[in-house]
Amino acid sequence: MKYISLRRSKFLVVISFLFSIVSSFAQNSGKIRGEITASDGKPVSGVLIVLKNSDYKIITNNNGNFKFNKVVENIYVIQASLDGYETIEQQITVVNNETATVNLQFKTSNQPQSKSTNAASDGSGAQLDEIIVSASRKVETLSKTPSSVTVINSKDIEDLSIVSPNIANILAYAVPGLGSATNNTGNYGQTLRGRNPLVLIDGIPQSTPLKSAGREMRSIDPSVIERIEVIKGATAIYGNGADGGLINYITKSGKTQKKFAGYSEAGTTGNVKGDSTAGYRFNQQFYGKINKFNYIVGGTYEKTGVFRDGEGEVISPEYGLGETKTYNIFTKVGYDLTDKQRIELMYNYFSSNQDSDYILKNGVYGVTPAIGILGNRPGVDEGTKYNHNANLQYVNKQFFGNTSLTANLYFQDFLTIFSNSAFFYGGGQSQTASTKKGFRVYLNSPFTISSNFSGDVIYGFDLLNDKTNQKLVDGRVWVPNINMVNLAPYAQVSTRIFGDWNVKAGLRAENIKINIDDYNTIATGTNGGGSIAVKGGDLSYDAFVFNTGIRYSRFKFFNPFVSFSQSFSIFDLGRVLTAAKEDAISKLQTKPIIVNNYEGGFSSQLGKFNLSAAYYFSTSKLGTNMIQVDGFSVAERLPERVWGYEVQADYQILKQLTVGGNYAYVQGRGDKDSDGNFYGPNDIYLKSNRIPPVKMTAYAKFGNKRLNVELYWMYVGDRDLFQPNAKGAYAIGEGPIHSFDLWNLATAYKVTERIRVKLGIENIFNTDYYPTTSQFYGTNANYTRGNGTRFNLALGYSF
Repeated sequence: MKYISLRRSKFLVVISFLFSIVSSFAQNSGKIRGEITASDGKPVSGVLIVLKNSDYKIITNNNGNFKFNKVVENIYVIQASLDGYETIEQQITVVNNETATVNLQFKTSNQPQSKSTNAASDGSGAQLDEIIVSASRKVETLSKTPSSVTVINSKDIEDLSIVSPNIANILAYAVPGLGSATNNTGNYGQTLRGRNPLVLIDGIPQSTPLKSAGREMRSIDPSVIERIEVIKGATAIYGNGADGGLINYITKSGKTQKKFAGYSEAGTTGNVKGDSTAGYRFNQQFYGKINKFNYIVGGTYEKTGVFRDGEGEVISPEYGLGETKTYNIFTKVGYDLTDKQRIELMYNYFSSNQDSDYILKNGVYGVTPAIGILGNRPGVDEGTKYNHNANLQYVNKQFFGNTSLTANLYFQDFLTIFSNSAFFYGGGQSQTASTKKGFRVYLNSPFTISSNFSGDVIYGFDLLNDKTNQKLVDGRVWVPNINMVNLAPYAQVSTRIFGDWNVKAGLRAENIKINIDDYNTIATGTNGGGSIAVKGGDLSYDAFVFNTGIRYSRFKFFNPFVSFSQSFSIFDLGRVLTAAKEDAISKLQTKPIIVNNYEGGFSSQLGKFNLSAAYYFSTSKLGTNMIQVDGFSVAERLPERVWGYEVQADYQILKQLTVGGNYAYVQGRGDKDSDGNFYGPNDIYLKSNRIPPVKMTAYAKFGNKRLNVELYWMYVGDRDLFQPNAKGAYAIGEGPIHSFDLWNLATAYKVTERIRVKLGIENIFNTDYYPTTSQFYGTNANYTRGNGTRFNLALGYSF
């Protein structure tokens, strides 16, 4: 009887189990559809969506959308979570054969946050999961990006601008791996990880890779920049010239619900020591939103006084920032055609020109500085005469199916004039002109195979026409017209596996056609003596470049990644043309450069402590090490290796006080005899105009509702690897660099809710130093000191 009873019990259990399975299939079900946006209305991808107390979970796509197709009829609590944002929960009811819709908006978390996937937070409030677009053109979060990215957010930009509105200084303090600032109009030698970066404004190229002008960093005023995204390591995502990575200035949008609002600021600048140093700066912005239309309009004017060094001497006016007038006019207007479609137009004008009462007095290299003395400067005013940028963008979040479309039509027109030079026969000033027209189409098709495997496919093409030349102001041709057309289709797959593994792989096909006019090289004597007639012609380049990476993002305390990426660039073709010794383009060395970049790193968040690091190694069969041949700077086309590492950390000591810092090391070698060994007797270190010395920064930031006080420190180390010639002179780029350190202070006090006073002090201790550029040049004319103590006092009013 017990046996029968036992069998009966087992039978009932099995029947009950089978009945429960059948019942589950018979249960009524519905659908859930939703969208996640940030506080500014932009969609947020990579958000984990969970129906609590169930097995339902999914991740939002590039448009911030998600969808559950079969959900058992019930009442659920839907939870949306993403690192760096406050978790959202909302109750939702699922009814049979109906679709429940939910729209949720994230708010920024107040936790200490990291600003970079390879560098910990600077205490500014930037997030480990801050949204970025430059790494792959799609909206994604930092912690899911398998590459090194640094984001300088609007607060960082504003705070560092209190010390100095020179954007090259802002970048130098905020970006590990970027060389220290030059303290002049150019960014020659301010490389990113030992190679040249591509600088963009809203994706519009500012660099002139066909003939480097070295003016791309100072191409826009920081007052109109919302954030700066720095993608480190060789990348081809935006085309030609990004051997060291890219720096993308993302401009502001009118983020307000008011119909009319604005900000006004007026200030004065100057050196503490010496006369004639006073300058002033005005900034005005208006912005608002009227129904589906939003706008921002702004203008900045700055006039600087004389710049003086720590001894009170006038800093050399050659490419100097003293006695300059800078203008910036900016506008961006947008209109929401529908809830899925938007059109936006941006325009920015930048101009910065020097009108100095001083001329150069040569120094003695390594002994006394080059300075400015009163005199009449020959030629026309030098500087960037104009830099026009315009971008028309159309976005359709649901172009077909779940595929989104972004299309950009852009334009850039740039002209900069250099200082008068005795290099040209009879003297003269050269000017670089570049006009770019481009069209980009970008599509994003998300896919979800299961709750544990989803992603998106990014594909499209770039079309760019770049026309560049460099002529003398008097009309002589230095670099002839170079007309480049580049058509580059691309595709990239990004996947999220089990919610924690983020894998990315992409391919880009470069198809470049270049036409060069016939020209004569610059004469070196009377009646055209020394000039060579060079027949122009066409050049063609075709190449595939590849990138891949993987990141594991489950744990905040250890978020590692590894990546491989390539870049393609036609290195400074203009230099090849100016130094031509042959009579035809077809006989010149014009091979392109492909850089391979390998990298591994991690980020870590342990409570209030953030730590991250990365190691990288890049190679190229052809390099860009510059040497002097018959007075011309030409590239040594030898194999190169560049490597280094970066470490950054910060700690929130108190709610109102954060401290942190970073350390960056870069080194490079050239295989002189191309035997595959970079440490043979004939092999060389790459010059210091490419490889910056060790750079270390630290900061302490205190802030409450009214007062912000921020202290910055930068240390630049030694680099002394080269020997002088028999006359004791150094080749350009080989002068020994001796270490220096600088302290800056930024303070701001909110008098009322609308009025704010700012005071910045640059070089607090009036350190007498020489920027790295002044030292590695190795010449008497370029041996100039950096700024002595300078102040920047401003009053701002919001309405």
